[in-house]
Amino acid sequence: MNEPSGEHDRYAAGLEVRRSVLGAGHVERASKATTDFDRPFQELITEAAWGTVWSRPHWTKRERSMVTLALLAALGHDEEVAMHVRATANTGATREDICEALLHVAIYAGVPAANRAFRISKRVFAEMDGRADGQ
Repeated sequence: MNEPSGEHDRYAAGLEVRRSVLGAGHVERASKATTDFDRPFQELITEAAWGTVWSRPHWTKRERSMVTLALLAALGHDEEVAMHVRATANTGATREDICEALLHVAIYAGVPAANRAFRISKRVFAEMDGRADGQ
């Protein structure tokens, strides 16, 4: 992604955090897929989500990871749930942490949302473990 004018520090910090959480490969693929149409969006999420919120010092990446997963699961953003489950390999959030976050989703956002997120998480764990069973 090309660096936007003006917000160099926030963009650079965001790019660094984004790479550390999602992995350099993911960020590189997103960068290569960026077009003139969605470049402003990619710049926005790099600066705002990664350079502002994820860069704040008050929570660890592990804590942010768990909250992010719970929110994404509650809102039914399945692709983002899968991406952030994979990212836990970089954030330090354990499978037990994810289970606890999804239990909160069940109580506060509904059993169907948690059930879907558990299913997605199991599939991603199987992929991460090199298994095809999803168990």
